[in-house]
Amino acid sequence: MKKLILIFSIIAITSSCISTKSTIKNIDNDAIRPMIKNGMFIFTEYATDSKYGVDADYPVNIGIISDRSEENFINYFFKGLQGPNGENVEFKKIDTCCPFPTKHSNMGAGLLYMYEVNLEGSTKKQTFYFNIYEKGKIVCPKGFQIKKIEEIPE
Repeated sequence: MKKLILIFSIIAITSSCISTKSTIKNIDNDAIRPMIKNGMFIFTEYATDSKYGVDADYPVNIGIISDRSEENFINYFFKGLQGPNGENVEFKKIDTCCPFPTKHSNMGAGLLYMYEVNLEGSTKKQTFYFNIYEKGKIVCPKGFQIKKIEEIPE
């Protein structure tokens, strides 16, 4: 009987940790990832929403990739950006958060990956949220510039 109670308790705790409905608002299953050149995304558009990337409900939806590819794709994203005055973008992974349901994970749930971001020479830091389980339009976030093609090393 104790084992049965323990099993039901574990199921109740586990299921309460994952929302039954996703709060992510910018999923687009028809989105196409930007082209990759020299290890970076070649962006063609700017975000129209200031929440893009910096709000857990509007993460950068990198697309359906494996956990092993996460670091590469996050690098592609940040390497294609620069600050408003041409500053380099510095970033590091700091945590995961915000479980949500997804059909693109063996466990039926995904997590958002959190990265701390700042511009070279600045102490101001921002947190960016990335989703590797769903697709979405990948664009240059507000406050950043698209790295110009002629500035991309061959």
